[in-house]
Amino acid sequence: MQQRSPHVSRRARAGRPAAAGAVAVLVLAAGAPAAFSATSPSSPSPSSAPAAAGAGSAQDAAAVVGGERLGRPAVQVAPRTGAPELPAALTGRSWLIADAATGEVLAARNAHLPLPPASTLKMLFADTVLPKFDRSLEHRVAPAELAALGAGSSLVGIKENLPYRVEDLWRGVFLASGNDAVHVLSHMNGGLASTVAQMQERATALQARDTRVVSPEGYDQDGQVSSAYDLTLFARAGLRNPDFRSYCATRTARFPGALDKVTGQRSAFDIANTDRLLGKYPGLIGVKNGYTTNAGATFTGAAERDGRTLLVTVMHPEQQSKVYDEAAALLDWGFAAAGKVDPVGRLVEEETGPDASAAPAAEAPASGVLPHAIQQADHALGPTGWTALAFGTALALWAAGRLRTRRRPHPATPALPVLPVLPGGVPVPPRPDYAPHIAYSAPARTAAGTAPRGATAVGGATAVGSSTRRRLTRHARSLARTTRARLTTATAARRGRRH
Repeated sequence: MQQRSPHVSRRARAGRPAAAGAVAVLVLAAGAPAAFSATSPSSPSPSSAPAAAGAGSAQDAAAVVGGERLGRPAVQVAPRTGAPELPAALTGRSWLIADAATGEVLAARNAHLPLPPASTLKMLFADTVLPKFDRSLEHRVAPAELAALGAGSSLVGIKENLPYRVEDLWRGVFLASGNDAVHVLSHMNGGLASTVAQMQERATALQARDTRVVSPEGYDQDGQVSSAYDLTLFARAGLRNPDFRSYCATRTARFPGALDKVTGQRSAFDIANTDRLLGKYPGLIGVKNGYTTNAGATFTGAAERDGRTLLVTVMHPEQQSKVYDEAAALLDWGFAAAGKVDPVGRLVEEETGPDASAAPAAEAPASGVLPHAIQQADHALGPTGWTALAFGTALALWAAGRLRTRRRPHPATPALPVLPVLPGGVPVPPRPDYAPHIAYSAPARTAAGTAPRGATAVGGATAVGSSTRRRLTRHARSLARTTRARLTTATAARRGRRH
């Protein structure tokens, strides 16, 4: 069994040296073409060559998300005259540097190569779950919420049977890369399986087609992969949320500890962000780092300089510590190369199809009672019965409207009742015992801003007037009962003939 190492969160405090921001320069031959596929700056090592050859395998080469060049395995860059040279000796098996505002990809290598993402997948988790809970909400952690943590998981130190605020849990996710915090939030969100499904759905909406989610925290699982392109999409989407941006930029915080049984006081301890470039690289905003034995080191960062924000992702360099050096070098190059290179691809925007908002509305019931009435009545009446009952109710409503017009005319005419429709276009009237719950459209407002007398919204009195309404309701109920009795007798007779 492979031993999975903890994320950098427990090792970053051991005093490892911070990443240097120096940029090594690759000298290109004079007279290089304006656009080319550069292979020499980071030719694959023997160990990474097979994986590099499979770049873009997660997508059809003819329809690569972001542009065809991003599906190629070699380094992709299109320098203009005077453009700086890419850093030398970039060992990451996959990397990408892009402009966060325009989405232009300035350079990339194996952008769509599927690789284990480690804790950088927590960006997708946060982008999916973070908007669902108020940051001040308190949640008492149940033992079951901490029961399925993998061996070697990075932990922030959550204790069972104690309350935690949502904002503390998110600091545990972003700063300490705490899998325990992820699991608690996942259980609050409906469970691990539900959260994984929501994350996959969110990845699909963002057009992150290289990503396969198996666990919400990025722990090594068979089949769980992402790519430098997809991780950059997750960071870009997440940073549009102010809370996401705030958490990933936080360097240190106090985290709630255990409860002292003697004093009854709650302790607290300091946690620090495991992103080694935060506070060291000028203008760095965030975003997330990660490490496991299987994934190696992964890092996605965002930095701002002179009004420009760049995103960088580096996955699986030859040495774990190099992920920060190579990310810093690519950021330095990106700021120097902005406006001096042609984009080799583009970060796509989230898909927002017209059916996305229409689907929930189509499933919403017309009222809180009618679905139950329809379900019960459907077992007793056939299509003929529904037609007769619909006709009787429609007749009663028509008579009510006529009576109201004669007795109390108003400039605004109330809308007809909102009733569901069965297949074939047959309207479904409410059962007589649910008549007070007929849903009516809200009446038009008068010039003075008030509704016409006698008209209310859903659930109140109808627009026919109190005494008239009662008389018509009794009439409708009597008519409906008579129609239903006749249909029941006819149905019983037919059943007798069939038997």
